[in-house]
Amino acid sequence: MSTPINWTERATSLQFDGRAVINGQRVAALDGQTFAKHSPVDNRLLGAVARGQAADIDAAVKAARAAFDDRRWAGQPPAARKKVLQRFAEKILAAGEELALLETLDMGKPVQYSLGVDVSATARCIAWYGEAVDKVYDEIAPTGDSALALITREAMGVIGAIVPWNYPMIMAAWKLGPALAAGNSVVLKPSEKSPYTAARLAELAVEAGLPPGVFNVVPGYGHEAGEALALHMDVDAIGFTGSTRVGRRMLDYAGRSNLKRVYNELGGKSAFLVFEDFKDIARAAQTVAGSMFFNQGESCNAPSRVLVHDSVADEFVKLVATEAPKYAAGDPLSGKAELGALVDETQMRTVLGYIDAGNTEGARCVAGGRQARSETGGYYVEPTVFDGVTNDMKIAREEIFGPVMSIIRFKTEAEAVAMANASSYGLQASVWSDSLNRAHRVSRALRAGTVHVNQYDEDDITVPFGGYKQSGNGRDKSLHAFDKYTELKTTWIRLD
Repeated sequence: MSTPINWTERATSLQFDGRAVINGQRVAALDGQTFAKHSPVDNRLLGAVARGQAADIDAAVKAARAAFDDRRWAGQPPAARKKVLQRFAEKILAAGEELALLETLDMGKPVQYSLGVDVSATARCIAWYGEAVDKVYDEIAPTGDSALALITREAMGVIGAIVPWNYPMIMAAWKLGPALAAGNSVVLKPSEKSPYTAARLAELAVEAGLPPGVFNVVPGYGHEAGEALALHMDVDAIGFTGSTRVGRRMLDYAGRSNLKRVYNELGGKSAFLVFEDFKDIARAAQTVAGSMFFNQGESCNAPSRVLVHDSVADEFVKLVATEAPKYAAGDPLSGKAELGALVDETQMRTVLGYIDAGNTEGARCVAGGRQARSETGGYYVEPTVFDGVTNDMKIAREEIFGPVMSIIRFKTEAEAVAMANASSYGLQASVWSDSLNRAHRVSRALRAGTVHVNQYDEDDITVPFGGYKQSGNGRDKSLHAFDKYTELKTTWIRLD
């Protein structure tokens, strides 16, 4: 057996480089400004991070445009791009322990999940798109004998990617994989709350053979670097993952600039429907607890609205209340914690505010409900479960982005579907039933981008991810993601 990794010891020697990566080189912000980055694990100072602003974004976009225009990457055959992306994926896996530790110290998730989930999913995403790019064929339209109409995909040009702090590497990979595979250049703006792995990925990409200028990273605040990227007149598309509030701004920025394409992957308030005919209630309870409390509940697809048939609700509530303590907050560096730290004090206060709102509005807290591990200086909240929630309560309507579950009771299938759909979001949902007819009927009725049946957390890069309504537009993952980062061109040839 291998010796367990002492993550706490390794953290003491880890190097934190907060500079940007532009044109393949680590660089400070042009005006020299930085901001201090602290770890949510225990509030330790990690280091100074470049505070990128409009001038830095402009430098990165110029580098990306030059790389695209001279075809140093876009002009390579798909098979050649594939080999580079596969080497990039191998580099990610080889640096996995370093990346996992950076991710955990940066945003607070348990380190074993940073390594086993985030690093591996990031590498698989990059490798999968590399493998896919020389398998995607163009089209010939069915014209008459006097014409040949070719329908081809072309890289868009410069892609701006703005990603959140909950899954920094994975969310970046979902943009980078299809954008780079298609031949685009990318400027990535990571969240100021989790900037470190993004720049490290850019370094690994260059080591793997990606030409300088093709993948650039500029850290900074959203209202400075993010806004400058979205407003830039030489950016062809924005791939954004984050809040619905900021997603609206992305659309506004596009209108105020060059009408660039905007693809938003936004929030969710996913419904988890448990019907009375499903016999293994314990499995449903275990699944929803594991899915809800994974990543501290900081997941856009977290099943935070649990709709349970009235006849089995009491039993279900007892089972979930028993499951919740198994996800007690622990030291993210221990390698054993199931629930880590929330990303910062602001997020912790937001989550605690929602818990207060649930109590005030009359919901019954049956598990958790308090801050945890305050003695560490970090930002932790107990896994929390509310019963007696109604669909009009604040905790049932708004995305909390923390480990807070709301259980809502229903009496009929029609009522359950109506309540599930009575949300401005439509990202994911889950149906638990032993009736094949009901499973299909309810799945069709739910307005969500993904509907799980008798499971929740199964997933793969081969299936699209995205939502209906205010959960966004376009799809990440799968071959459908190429639609976001390519243009369709028709070439009509007259044959005499």
